[in-house]
Amino acid sequence: MSNHNNDPHSHSHNLIFGKNTELYFSILCGVFLIAGFLISKLTALSNWIPFISYITAYFFGGYFITIEAYKKITKGGFDIDFLMIAAAAGAAYIDSWAEGALLLFLFSLGHALEHYAMNKAKKSIEALSDLSPKTALLKQGNTLKEIPIEDLKINDIIVVRPHTKIAADGVIVTGNSSINQAPITGESMPVDKTAIASTEHVPEFKNIDKKHIAFTGTINGDNSIEIQVLKLSKDSTVARLINMVSAVETHKSPTQRLTKKFEKWYVPIVIIVVTLLCFAYFIIDESFNDSLYRAITVLVAASPCALAISTPSAVLSGVARAAQKGVLIKGGKALEDLGSITTIAFDKTGTLTEGKPKLTHVIPLNNFDEKEFLQIVLEVESLSNHSLAKAIAKDIEDLHHINFKGRAENIEAIQGKGIVALYDKAKVSIGNLKLMQDDGITVEDTVLAQMDSLLQNGHTAMLVAFKNEVIGIISVMDVPRESAASTLKKLTSIGIKRMIMLTGDHQNVGDSIAKQIGLTEAKGGLLPEDKVTEIEKLLATDGKIAMVGDGVNDAPAMALSTVSVAMGAAGSDVALETADVALMSDKIERLPFVIGLSRASKRIIKQNLFISLGVVIILVPVTILGLTNIGLAVLFHEGSTVVVVINALRLLAYKGNL
Repeated sequence: MSNHNNDPHSHSHNLIFGKNTELYFSILCGVFLIAGFLISKLTALSNWIPFISYITAYFFGGYFITIEAYKKITKGGFDIDFLMIAAAAGAAYIDSWAEGALLLFLFSLGHALEHYAMNKAKKSIEALSDLSPKTALLKQGNTLKEIPIEDLKINDIIVVRPHTKIAADGVIVTGNSSINQAPITGESMPVDKTAIASTEHVPEFKNIDKKHIAFTGTINGDNSIEIQVLKLSKDSTVARLINMVSAVETHKSPTQRLTKKFEKWYVPIVIIVVTLLCFAYFIIDESFNDSLYRAITVLVAASPCALAISTPSAVLSGVARAAQKGVLIKGGKALEDLGSITTIAFDKTGTLTEGKPKLTHVIPLNNFDEKEFLQIVLEVESLSNHSLAKAIAKDIEDLHHINFKGRAENIEAIQGKGIVALYDKAKVSIGNLKLMQDDGITVEDTVLAQMDSLLQNGHTAMLVAFKNEVIGIISVMDVPRESAASTLKKLTSIGIKRMIMLTGDHQNVGDSIAKQIGLTEAKGGLLPEDKVTEIEKLLATDGKIAMVGDGVNDAPAMALSTVSVAMGAAGSDVALETADVALMSDKIERLPFVIGLSRASKRIIKQNLFISLGVVIILVPVTILGLTNIGLAVLFHEGSTVVVVINALRLLAYKGNL
C-alpha cells in the first residue's frame, strides 16, 4: 500500500467535499460498481447502461490514484498506484470493466482512510500553542501595560495576578506563591515558589534554584508575583515542547519504508515483463492480440491488489474494533508498532495514580484525642485555599465524618513551611519541621523518625502543633488508581517485559508507587526534557517503546516514543491530538486490550502479506506460460483480495481479555 501521508500535495485532496473528498470519491466508486454489476446481472437493459456505470466508477476510483501516480512519474518513480491504473486500463481494454472497477474501489478506499487518519495528527501542534497566554502584564515604572507575549524582551518585569497563567519563563523577583506546574512538569502537587534573594546578578536560567523559577503556561496560585523574563516566547519551555513534537512527527514508519522499497523494485520489473510479453509473438507462433491478451492477463495477475489491500483492511478492522471500545488508534503505524512493544514507560500523575492528593495517615501523638485532633486540623485547613489543605479537609469530612464548625480564625500561610492559625484562641501550626523550629516547638526524635519513614515511602507529611506542643502527624499522597495493579499484571501476562514510571515527583514517591502496583522501575524528579532523555535511553536499549501519559508535559517524550498512548478524559486536547493511541475513557484497564488487539492485527497483516504474495508468486508464472485465461486470473486475483479482506475482518470480533 503506498503511503502519501506526508506528501506536500495532500492539499489537492481538499476538493469538492472539503477534507474528505477522497473518501467520498472512493465510496461513489463502490456505489457505481455495484450498480453496474446489478444492472448487468439482474436486468435486460442494454449493455451501455452498466458500461456507463462502470466508467463512472473508474472515474471516481481512479481520480486520486492517477494524480498521485502522475506526480510520482514526473519525479521519476513508479509505484503500486501506477500498476493499479495500468491493470484497470488493461482490464477495461479486454472488457473486464467490473474487475477493473473493483480493483480501483478497494485500492482507493484504503488510500482515503489512511489519509483521513493522518490529517488528525496535524492539528496537534496547533493545540499545543494554546498553552501559553497570548498577552502579559508588563511593569513599566509604576504602570502596568498589557502587551502580546511576542513583544516581551529579556529582563522585562511582568506581573502575574492570582489564578492566571504565567506568560514567560523567568525568575520570580517579588512575591511568593504556590504554582500549579502540572501543565509542564506533570507534578501532582502545586509547588511553593519564592522570590530570588538578589536581582543584581541573576545566574543563567538553568543554574537558578527551581524554587525561584516560573514556566510559561503554568498557573499561579493565590498571590500576585513579579517575574523577570529570562527567555523570549520563542525559546520558552512550551515553545520547545511544540518544536520537539513537530520534529518527531516527520519520522516515517519502518513498514512504510519497506513497502516503498518493495514497490520501487517490483513495479518497474512488472512493467518491463508485461511490455516484453506484448512482443512474444515475435518469438512464438501466435498473433499480436494473443500476446497482448497474455500480457494484460499477467498485468492483472501481477498487480499486487491483495497486497495493497492486505495491510489497510487489517488496520481498518483493528481501528474500528478499538473504536467500539472507546479507543482511538491513529492509522496503521501506531497499530503495527504497538503490536511489537515489550517496554512501556508510564507518566505517573493521572495515569497510574488518581492525580489528586488523598489523606493517607492521621497519627495523634502523646495520647491526644483523635477526634479532637481531626477537628483542629479540619477547622484550620478549611480556611486555606491551598489544594493540599482542601484535599485534607475534604477527606477528614468524608472519611472520618467530622463536620466543620468554624472554630478557627486568623489563618496565615508561611511560604514553604506551612500554615498557622488560632483555634479557640490558641495557636495551631501545621507544616514541616522548619515551621516548628521557627516557633520554638520541640520535636522529639521518635516523632522525627515517624515523619522520616512516611517521607521515605513517598508521603507528604506534616506536623501539627497546638498550644506550642506537637499533637500529631498527618500525611497525604497521590494514590495509585484502583485498577493500576491488575492492569500491570495483565500487561505482564501478554508479554510486556519492562514497565517504567517517569515522574516529576520525588524519587521516594515514585519508588513507593512502583512497589504498590508492581512496576519494574521508577524514575523520579524529571522535567520534560529529562523524560525525553529517558525515552532516548530506552529506545537505545529496547528498540521500541510505548509511552503512556495524559498531559501536555509528556508531549515531547510521547512524541519521541515509538507509540504514544494518551489517557483520554483526564488529558488535554493536546495529548489527544499528539498521541498515536488515545484511550477516550479515563480507564487504564483498556491498555491490555489495545495491545492485544495490535498484536492480533500484526499477525493478520503477516498472514495477509503471505496470502497476497503467495498468489502473485503462483499466478504470474502460470499466466506467463499461458496456462490460464484472464477470467481465471482475475478470479484468483480478486479471490485472494476477498480472502485477505475477510481474514482482516476477523479483527472486528476480537475479544482480548476484556
